[in-house]
Formats: sequence, structure tokens, C-alpha cells
Amino acid sequence: MVGGAWYGRALALAGALAALLPSLWMWGFTVDDALISLRYAHHLAAGAGYRFDALGPSTDGVTPLPWAPLVAPLAGGDLVVALERAKALGIAAWTLAGGVLGLALARSARGERRATAHAVVALTVVGLAFPVGAWAASGMETGLATALATCAASSFERPRRAALLAGLAAALRPELVVWAGLVAGGAAVAGTGSVARAGSVARAPLAVALAVAPFAACTLVRLAVFGRPTPLALLAKPSDAAHGFAYAGAAALVVLTPVLVLAPIALARSTPRAVALTLAALAHGLVVVAVGGDWMPYARLMVPVAPSLALAFVDIGRVARGSSTALRAIAALAIGAFVVRAAPAGREVHAARKDLVAEARPALVGAKTVAALDIGWVGASTDARIVDLAGLTDPAIAALPGGHTSKAIDVAMLLDRGVDTVVLYGEPRIVEQRLLRSPLFGERYRLHATLSFGPSRRQHYDLYRLR
Repeated sequence: MVGGAWYGRALALAGALAALLPSLWMWGFTVDDALISLRYAHHLAAGAGYRFDALGPSTDGVTPLPWAPLVAPLAGGDLVVALERAKALGIAAWTLAGGVLGLALARSARGERRATAHAVVALTVVGLAFPVGAWAASGMETGLATALATCAASSFERPRRAALLAGLAAALRPELVVWAGLVAGGAAVAGTGSVARAGSVARAPLAVALAVAPFAACTLVRLAVFGRPTPLALLAKPSDAAHGFAYAGAAALVVLTPVLVLAPIALARSTPRAVALTLAALAHGLVVVAVGGDWMPYARLMVPVAPSLALAFVDIGRVARGSSTALRAIAALAIGAFVVRAAPAGREVHAARKDLVAEARPALVGAKTVAALDIGWVGASTDARIVDLAGLTDPAIAALPGGHTSKAIDVAMLLDRGVDTVVLYGEPRIVEQRLLRSPLFGERYRLHATLSFGPSRRQHYDLYRLR
């Protein structure tokens, strides 16, 4: 046995460090969509309302509906600075949740040496899962969603708290709603003894309803304000189950912790919490398959549920054979050591975007309406009206045939919308290729500037202006 007041504090500190250090290491990671959300937040902060363009219509361009209002106080002034504030918020939230996870693992281990060793292994695996740190540092809502989901899983002894926290996580990441409901129901029925369990089962529907309520509220607001229950991203970025299956399988490996709970026989003999968290993660994986996965890197949709499986691993370890537990731990650590080699490429994105915005600002002076596929950094570079060629913030374009990089957009549509500046990637995607091949594009637009960015400045965007 190990114990004392220092024991819980030590694991809490270990959990916080397992969250903080990889997040700081991945500080340089972000995605273009982070700046889309922050432009909405910026206009909210400025009193212009919930809209991507200050003088444009209000559109449903941010999948986590509460996110832009939440970060609006951080979004005044320069959007690049606002992005860094949002990144710090995500890291702070996830670091705090890492400490909560460490405390929950300490309670689970109860000072037993074997269980404590399993807790340390679990936190090591969480720390090695660099996608969790990357998304905490991304400036997106994922870091906060991960923190809420982890705190929910760590609160099984307080079912209402677990249900509320899980529900708030699902408000930020809508695909988490099934996971939230299962976690809430699992926490409600996790009591011991027949009398306690009977009462808990009776309370399960209420707990599930509490977990689903924030998601339902967002859906109703969307329906009332925008006329559809789902965000524009679902329409603008169509996918399929085949892509979703490949995505979910790969994501389950790179976030590592699902490997720790691959012990179905031991799971059946483990605690109700371990069963609930594992089945909820499995159900979440099926939801990810159903929605077609994601187009962003580093397993974003699986990240929020990954840390919770550390708790299931410790619970399973109490009844599993030592050799089985060791094998799963070694496998997770080995996979982590292998996939972490993919991390360095993402660590340069923020710096590249920052340089790109600085270079684009003078080139976009005088532009009134800009068309672009990657509208995040463009929106941080100019206050001009933006025509979103991907349709993420534009219902009319989102409804066009094609994926988000292949919408059926022609030059006449740009001219009808008064586009005077077009931003095209140096390695053009399908919609950009279609525009460049059009004789009308060559007649009406001329190359105005080339913006180089990235390592060795080998990547570039071309800016075309109306003749």
C-alpha cells in the first residue's frame, strides 16, 4: 500500500503534467477553422452580431454553437492574437482536467501498489497521445470539450455532475451526444447493492435527459434561427461511412487509450464505470463512422473521449491477468512512440499562418469582396466581405453539389457576387482548378500577388484581382 495526502496530490500533478507538457510541445499546431470561429466571435464582441462578415447575413458557420459567444471576450482586436488567447484557454482547461483525472485515478487506485502502477501507466499513455495535446493547443473548442468530457468521466460518484459535464461537452462537439447519454446513464446506475441500484436505474432516464439537454437546446436554436437543425458544415462537407470507418479505426489507434481497454473478458467482470466508459467510447466510434469521420488531422473527433479510458484501464486492471494488462500497456506505448513521429509537421502551422496573414494584409488592401477556399486566415487578413468557396459559412454554396473543396462554382457566380479578389492555393484543389481552367477567369482576373509561406516558403497562395 502507498498513501498519505501526498499520494493524491502526486497523481493530480502527474495528470496535469501529462496534459500540459504535450500541449505546450504542440503549441504551434492549429487549423484554418479556428480563425473562422474567432471571426464570428470578433463580430460578436464588436456588436455586429453573430455573423462571419460584419455587414453580411447571420449564418451557422460554427459547428460548436456556444463556442463563438464563449470566446468573444478574447476576440477583440487582432484575430491572430485572439487565436493565441484561445489556444491558451484550451491548454488551461485541459491541464486542469488532467489534474482532475489524476485525482480520480488516485481514488480508483486507493493506494494499492499494482493499481497505482496502472494509474501511472495510464497517465503516461495519455501524455504520449500527442493528438490530445495538439487539439488542446489548436485554438478550437476541442480542448475545452476534452476537459469537460474528462471531468464528466471522473465524476461517476456524482451522477448529476457527470451528466451535466458530459452534456456541456456534447454542446461543443455535437457528435458526443450519444457518448454523453451513455456516460450519464452509466453513472446513474453505478451504485452498489440491489436497493441502491434499483433507485439508480430509476434515475437513469433523468440523468440521460440532463446530458442530452444542452445538445437539444443547440439543435432547437439552430432550427429557430437558421431553419435547419444541423450546422452548415454537415451540408458543406459531405462524407460517407467508408471514410468514417477508416477514420475511426485509425483515430482509435493514434489516441492510444482505446488499446488499453481491449480486454472484453476482463471488462465484463470489471466495474460499472469501466463498462460504461468503454461502451460509451465504442458507441462514439460508431457515431464517428456514421457521420463519415472528419477532414482535419490528428483524430479530432476521437480526442475528447480518449482520456476517460484511462479510468477504465485501471478498473479493468484489478480483474485482468497481469500479463494481459502489461501487453496492452506495451502495445499502447509502442504505438505512441511510433505515431508521435507525425507530430512535428503540425507544430509549424501556427507560425506559417501568422506569417501568411502578415504578408496578406497589405496585398488585400482595397479589396471589397474576396473569394477563397481557406477563409480562416483570409478573414484574419482583411475586413472585406468573403465569399466562402467551401460553403462552411454560406448556405447557398454549402447546398451546391460536391465536397467542400469541389463545389460546383463557376466564374459567373463570382462576378454575380461582386468578387474583386480571388485567393487560390498554389496546388489548386478541384474548385480552384475549375476556376483557373475557365477562359472567363483569365479574361476578368489578373495575378496580383503571390504569398509564400511554410518551411522554406515553398508553399504559396496566388491573389487575383479583377481587371
